[in-house]
Amino acid sequence: MFLADITLFQIVKQLSEGLLVSTEIFFLTLIFALPLGLLIAFGRMSKFAPLRWLCIFYISVLRGTPLMLQLLVWYFAPFYLFGIKLSSLAIGNIDYRFTAVIIGFALNYAAYFAEIYRSGIESMPKGQYEAATVLGYTKTQTFFRIIMPQVVKRILPPITNETITLVKDTSLAFSLAVLEMFTIAKEIASAQTTMMPFVIAGLFYYIFNFIVAAFMGWVEKKLNYYR
Repeated sequence: MFLADITLFQIVKQLSEGLLVSTEIFFLTLIFALPLGLLIAFGRMSKFAPLRWLCIFYISVLRGTPLMLQLLVWYFAPFYLFGIKLSSLAIGNIDYRFTAVIIGFALNYAAYFAEIYRSGIESMPKGQYEAATVLGYTKTQTFFRIIMPQVVKRILPPITNETITLVKDTSLAFSLAVLEMFTIAKEIASAQTTMMPFVIAGLFYYIFNFIVAAFMGWVEKKLNYYR
């Protein structure tokens, strides 16, 4: 896969291609995990006991087991449990390995986001609900117009922390041989017996995280409308 003598430019070029895959994992995870986490948080706070305990169990398992193990389970489960050939699960040009990575990441991070949402929602004073009722707001209007905007402001710091962790966790896709940045860096380093791919990959991860942190900091500043 790699040339016998690879130049610094070629290393950067190949790692850039891996960075694109890492970026896809990052954004697709957020797209699926953020709304799913809110639904799980609602279930976690539900007065319907079976649903509440199911969500508690889900959160406990997903947060209590390694993400790498979960990725392996989601990848091999269709074959070992149902005898489905993994090649038949490909979506067009998208290999099932990548799909399993997105499923694993989204479900795992949804569990963490659910607890963040729950803590934010339950921290709101009950007086705000009572005041909204007096003003004639329905429960749905109260939540989305009054409670949720304040919750978003409160949970932004922990959401930022999880988002930064997600950038680094994309490297775990190597467990399914998905060619994201860390996997490519490891293969180049092994083939060329040099640490340079790891140094460049580390720099790429740092820049990625710096951009994410700066953006989230900007959003947080915009939401500080009481200052």
